[in-house]
Amino acid sequence: MRKFLMAAAAAALTTPAFADGHGAGLATTYDFDGSFEDATFAVESAIVGAGLVIDYVSHTGEMLNRTGADVGSDVKIFEAADIFLFCSAVLSRKVMEANPMNLAHCPYGIFVAEREGKVMIGYRNYPEGEMQEVQALLDQLAREASDN
Repeated sequence: MRKFLMAAAAAALTTPAFADGHGAGLATTYDFDGSFEDATFAVESAIVGAGLVIDYVSHTGEMLNRTGADVGSDVKIFEAADIFLFCSAVLSRKVMEANPMNLAHCPYGIFVAEREGKVMIGYRNYPEGEMQEVQALLDQLAREASDN
């Protein structure tokens, strides 16, 4: 299970739409006016405030920074990056009753990343169809956390 969550977390963070255009269209991001720590607190508060339970927080930025030299890289991708993984029993049941293969999109994630001194909150974009309802929830939570 832990390997699954780590893989899902890594996939969620590898596609953000940063200002330089990498990953454009694969994720929606909102700028956060404050520190990384304040942004993670805001995301956690938005998720919990919506009555959802955070299953796991992936500290992907720490892992990338810690293992860079081990894989022959000196590139620092993020100053910090965390992914909050959670599920909604109501929405998950609804989208999986419509199409059981929507299991591939669960758990859902909202990430916080700091890159080049800018903090952002975002989430992976989902395909058209029933997953748009999940995307709407992610957008609501990310907007609430980022004050957008």
